[in-house]
Amino acid sequence: MLNFSKINILSIYLIFFLISIFSVLNLQDQDNLIIDKKVNLGLDLQGGSYLLLEINSDSLVEEKLQSKVIPLKKIFKDNEFNYSDFKINKNFITLKIDNIENFEFIFFSKKNNPVNPYIDNYRSFELDYEELENNYIKISFSKFGLLTINNSALKQSIEIVRRRIDDVGTKEPTILQRGEKRILVELPGLKDPERIKNLLGKTAQLNFRLVSENSEFGIDELISDTGEKLKISKRIVMSGENLIDAQPSIQNQQNEPTVSFTLDRLGAQKFGRATTDNVGKRLAIVLDGNIISAPNINEPITSGNGMISGNFTFQEATDLALLLRSGALPTPLNVVEERSVGPDLGEDSIKSGVTSLIVGFILVILFMFYKYKIFGLVANTALVANLLMLVGFLTILEATLTLPGIAGIILTVGMAVDANVLIFERIKEELKTEKSIIHAFDTGYSKAKITVLDANITTLIAAIILFAFGSGPVKGFAITLGIGIITTLFTAYFLARHLSSIIVLRNSNKEINI
Repeated sequence: MLNFSKINILSIYLIFFLISIFSVLNLQDQDNLIIDKKVNLGLDLQGGSYLLLEINSDSLVEEKLQSKVIPLKKIFKDNEFNYSDFKINKNFITLKIDNIENFEFIFFSKKNNPVNPYIDNYRSFELDYEELENNYIKISFSKFGLLTINNSALKQSIEIVRRRIDDVGTKEPTILQRGEKRILVELPGLKDPERIKNLLGKTAQLNFRLVSENSEFGIDELISDTGEKLKISKRIVMSGENLIDAQPSIQNQQNEPTVSFTLDRLGAQKFGRATTDNVGKRLAIVLDGNIISAPNINEPITSGNGMISGNFTFQEATDLALLLRSGALPTPLNVVEERSVGPDLGEDSIKSGVTSLIVGFILVILFMFYKYKIFGLVANTALVANLLMLVGFLTILEATLTLPGIAGIILTVGMAVDANVLIFERIKEELKTEKSIIHAFDTGYSKAKITVLDANITTLIAAIILFAFGSGPVKGFAITLGIGIITTLFTAYFLARHLSSIIVLRNSNKEINI
């Protein structure tokens, strides 16, 4: 156990050096970065914004209900139901059925064996109905159907919120689901929370519609970006779903910020056909119900590339491109809670955490010196190496350090000497019976190995479970604790053991006190 080959010694110190060197990167000047890696500070340490968002699925429920109209009518026709007075409301559909006595058996089969196979997708688990007076029925989404819509909208919203925030460049944001309808967003170090709120508050439903007075498809009256009131056809030529990419750009002639976009194959075909058939007409670009631009179609655009202009500033063009790239939110998001954490709180937290770490570190060092003399120096050297490797690992991972994370580091300091204490106490027992100092140390390290591994592996399992099932600060604690355990085992059984072997082999003929 005390014999090390040159390859082993080289490997130990090479691993220590390569990992520890990353800890120094946290001290580098931001203007002269060697490698752009560092430990990021969490919301509780450097300040930032805390937003609690809530989806509003009312419009989505109405949209989904509209999508059921044609399938429902097909079901009625296929099963020879005579119906009349078909009306669509925001949350339900009402109609009158002549042969209502057979309706429940066929449409919402209690035996789960519908007559028409097409009905299988519209059983009572998704849609529900209520009998009204005079053979009227009301069809609406069941509780399960509403829950399914909410869950789908929430998951999609979280993904789009993540894309938008990542495009802004915020490092280490926390984006989590809270309950059935809410999303938690924590943005450490955010300097412009209003911009984020504006980005997240827009659904970014983009569509292209012709400026027309033809009422065949219905007409909407909207105000353009210039204040002009325009009549817009309800027929959508193309939607934002067909966009592949969008980037801010500058027009060379007018030096005006614009947004250049690229369409997929289907979008390019639709756009090409629409611009070919409507040369000379105006095409309104509508975002969330507002006209942002209504240019003239001067020539067919078949390349799949286009440009949106609208008296933008460059920041507005950048944000619009970001919204279009990230995709449309399925439902609007409302900010139900907002908190700003000032940097002063972060500085106080850092000072308190660093102070407690230094105090604990010094006390541990003094205790080890007092208890184990020169081998206490070995344990303390391993402890310093442990901290350097821990910070190095966190830097490599670009982890976010929070107050619980600092607590995990402080706990690591206490646990780091546990392994050496167990080993040294075992060696003491062996020295009472063994005449050979080398053999006593060798046996002590061998017999203490299982105990040290058992103690640390069980804690590592707990850290893994905390990381897997925890969130936010809990994960921060689990990361520092888990990495601390790994670095503790390395420094105790490789670094400290090698340093101990140097002392023992040089003093093999002398009495060693431990």
